[in-house]
Amino acid sequence: MRSKLKNSRLLIYSHDSFGLGHLRRCRTIAHALVDSYKGLSVLIMTGSPIIGRFDFKARVDFIRIPGIIKLHNGEYTSLGLHIDLADTLALRESIILNTSKVFKPDIFLVDKEPGGLQGEVISTLEYFKNTDTHCILGLRDIMDSPELLEKEWQVKKALPLLENFYDELWVYGPKQMGDPLKGLAIHQQVRDKTLYTGYLPRQLPEQIDLESIEFPDKPYILVTPGGGGDGIEMIDWVLRAYEACASLMPALFVLGPFMPNTERNLFMQRAEQLSHVKMITFSNHLEHLMASAEAVVAMGGYNTFCEILSFDKAALILPRSKPRQEQTIRARNAAKIGLLTMLDLSGERPVALMVDALEKLPTQAKPSAQSLQQLLGGLDSVTHRFGEIVEN
Repeated sequence: MRSKLKNSRLLIYSHDSFGLGHLRRCRTIAHALVDSYKGLSVLIMTGSPIIGRFDFKARVDFIRIPGIIKLHNGEYTSLGLHIDLADTLALRESIILNTSKVFKPDIFLVDKEPGGLQGEVISTLEYFKNTDTHCILGLRDIMDSPELLEKEWQVKKALPLLENFYDELWVYGPKQMGDPLKGLAIHQQVRDKTLYTGYLPRQLPEQIDLESIEFPDKPYILVTPGGGGDGIEMIDWVLRAYEACASLMPALFVLGPFMPNTERNLFMQRAEQLSHVKMITFSNHLEHLMASAEAVVAMGGYNTFCEILSFDKAALILPRSKPRQEQTIRARNAAKIGLLTMLDLSGERPVALMVDALEKLPTQAKPSAQSLQQLLGGLDSVTHRFGEIVEN
């Protein structure tokens, strides 16, 4: 049922220095909300260099702020501009603050980073403190191990931001899958304003020309490392299994737009020698490719996990454990309740182990064998709560 909420506005901040996760989560929320509220306009601010590759519904638009990437040594640098990092950060902060002043949102939704990248959102939070704008921090179901998150947030001085500037925290997962802030010295006032929404379900995009999507012959297994920047070891392990065993169910590999060129080209060359493997770099129709697949092999980031549940796919997860343990914790929790199987990507990665896992995958129990109703209520919860806030 659609409500008017006349002339309401939502501003979403997603720092997106690397990868696709934050952007895809924000896009999913934005689309669900404009579907429910026909008087709503949504503006997404992001540093993602590939936001223009995605389709957006009417009344959802974006501002691309200058990009920043994180180097292997942990330092940041400008992505496209040949200017100092400090100048790039100052430019980003100015764009965010001035956009916020002009757009005048009813709700300001910040994805994951309480202060934004390098604290660039703090000045905007301070500005909204004296306005009617409702500030919300959206968090994944799992952030990191408590020890690592505590150290990170101490450096970023994140806890005072939660206490003083955010009206609510939305956790995009069910409480039974874990507390993303476990182990932190969280005041009760923060606990009291925290909403566990459930996972954000995914639907197949409407009005898509299916003939424009290059589906492989069925049946097939979809292999995806998400953005691909940290998926080299995963792709190599799975591809070695296909090189060793010609009887495996055919696979479609989607490497991701951030896969380094050298490794991507080598993988493509290897795949060309295999009749039961098709490999592409990127598809903005990944939902359709997953929905048509018999099973999925993935690293287990938040968005991919939500899609696996939503499309009810047997899944083999190969989670990364560095620099964050988020994927490993989520995969272990999900494996314990029978939603998927997982293998340790940080070990020796023997070919025989992967061949065995891939042979069993098509007949593995699907997530629907478990009770999913309480897991996939995220968009309903977000939509309902959004309406409550704006209408009050």
